[in-house]
Amino acid sequence: MKRIIVILVFGLVLTLGVAGAAYAVTHGELDGEGHPYVGLALFYDSEGNYMWRCSGTLLSSDLFLTAGHCTYGTASARVMFDSDLEKLEWENDDVGYVSCEPYTCYEGLTEAHPGYDDYWTQFPNTYDLGLVHLKKKLKMENYGEVAGLGALDGLETKLGQKDLIVRTVGFGLQSGQPTWENEKIRYTSTSKIIELNSANTGGYGIHTSNNPSESQGKGGACMGDSGGPIFYPEDSNIVVAVVSWGNNYNCVGADYGYRTDTQIAHDFIFGQ
Repeated sequence: MKRIIVILVFGLVLTLGVAGAAYAVTHGELDGEGHPYVGLALFYDSEGNYMWRCSGTLLSSDLFLTAGHCTYGTASARVMFDSDLEKLEWENDDVGYVSCEPYTCYEGLTEAHPGYDDYWTQFPNTYDLGLVHLKKKLKMENYGEVAGLGALDGLETKLGQKDLIVRTVGFGLQSGQPTWENEKIRYTSTSKIIELNSANTGGYGIHTSNNPSESQGKGGACMGDSGGPIFYPEDSNIVVAVVSWGNNYNCVGADYGYRTDTQIAHDFIFGQ
């Protein structure tokens, strides 16, 4: 992958400040308590300095799944699961989020897939998976569930014959144009699977639409949703991919996720 593409997609990680890390749900609706295991993670370096924020999914009482570009180069994270985080205070552009107050947060250590590098030299296999290992267990009635091996493989022949709809859930920007809308609230929207095995996916990723239309699935992802879950079937808790990248700052046209139904993903997530 050419570095210029990585800069276009993820340059916002270091420069956006309040808007947060690259890749929220566009043209979506309030999630409320629909997916209480989807949280917002604040990431910090080894000295405790705030770096950026992303979304992700609690898979068990102490394992939080997100994107590799969210955890890469970080040392720790604070994760919150309230559906409305609008009272989360931004200190200033030099300090960022210094705490989770007034919300309850769960601290953890971060890990990026060992194959991940921020130049994406092995694109389209970006290894864009990350984990936060929570120090204190959080018991919930339900968690997100990683898709079984090859869960998406059989869908390739169905594309074009019927609309295959996925659901994205996350925190961050709700719109990239004409103005940025940045409510720190959990949103959800649906989108259509476009393809699974092109030059941009190669069997490792999933290409979904990002258009506010019925035929395309109503919405997509934007800045702040990185690492958030892509569910299929859309009414399930089965995570088939994590939000990874898009091709412009306006958050329209196309979204790409990194699949979790591969042996590469399973070995990393389940510690094989």
